[in-house]
Amino acid sequence: MPYNTVGLIGKAAHEGAHVSLNALADYLRAKQCTILVEESVAQEMDGDDFTVCDLVSIGKQADLAVVVGGDGNMLGAARVLSRFNIHVVGVNRGNLGFLTDIHPDEVVQQMDLIYNGETMVEQRFLLEVEVYRHEQLKSNNSAVNEVVLHHGKVAHMTEFEVFIDDQFVFSQRSDGLIVATPTGSTAYSLSGGGPILMPHLDALTLVPMFPHTLSSRPIVVDANSTISMRVSKANVDSVQVSCDSHIVLPALPGDEIRVRKSNDRLSLVHPAGYSYFNVLRKKLGWGSKLF
Repeated sequence: MPYNTVGLIGKAAHEGAHVSLNALADYLRAKQCTILVEESVAQEMDGDDFTVCDLVSIGKQADLAVVVGGDGNMLGAARVLSRFNIHVVGVNRGNLGFLTDIHPDEVVQQMDLIYNGETMVEQRFLLEVEVYRHEQLKSNNSAVNEVVLHHGKVAHMTEFEVFIDDQFVFSQRSDGLIVATPTGSTAYSLSGGGPILMPHLDALTLVPMFPHTLSSRPIVVDANSTISMRVSKANVDSVQVSCDSHIVLPALPGDEIRVRKSNDRLSLVHPAGYSYFNVLRKKLGWGSKLF
């Protein structure tokens, strides 16, 4: 796929991101590409031979978006760009960088691989979440990593019921529940003791947060299921529903939170040589080969 129009998205007011964004712009100029720059970082760019755009415009017009920053920057961009026919790749200027493949010292070499067609493109699915009150939709949003039902106060129990495709699964008193995609299985879900899911799996993981019973364990379910979390009316306080820790939807006792797989897909580009297990070894400190 030729990338003639490229969008640049980055972490604002970050020195490292500033360097990488301008290196990318120089590279794209040499390729005679049309360059679109996301408005929050436009002032950090050298020159004026680019068009300043919002994320939606980049999604509509560009063939490729390069996100410079950490996984948080990628998640924010991905929730918007997944609605469009655009490939996305990340330059890691954050900490872990599970979603941002390109090392900042290897921008030219890795972009050469991409422009030579030496890539792997993965389709990562997102989640849609809806909050219902008295069967009326009150709010909705999307998530790349996870949807989390949790209390607004730290270390505060919430009582709720979980249904999968209208079948009752369990009731629980806990700090909440994480519903994670395979992409999100290495994020908050992992910290909560959830399993790592390979990215191509069509599955979700449900991870209880500090449940008030030792028998409660994470479970993996079909991603085409509808997960329903029904907040008990016995709760005194309101609760919250978080999407990728970026977006918070309020919920009240008695509300129902429905989570299902979105129709949108994130087309994530990996330069040649990418290995998911190599990423896990590096990021999680797993042992290398013995022989």
